[in-house]
Amino acid sequence: MVKGRLEAFSDGVIAIIITIMVLELKIPHESDLAALRPLIPIFLSYVLSFVHVGIYWNNHHHLFQVVRQVNGSTLWANL
Repeated sequence: MVKGRLEAFSDGVIAIIITIMVLELKIPHESDLAALRPLIPIFLSYVLSFVHVGIYWNNHHHLFQVVRQVNGSTLWANL
């Protein structure tokens, strides 16, 4: 297997994770700034989670720059 397929799969999984995370953000019922105040902790938690997933994705991308070929062990380690 070429490493591009595994990278594409991992990119897809991370994109789905980010999508699921953003679905948890709720739209405020009011249209003023005061309505956003209760959502600040949830938004900050999303930002921190997004950064964490982004760091993981970045490290994963750099790790696969040195991979020459993918075998079964690599697939299981990536899982």
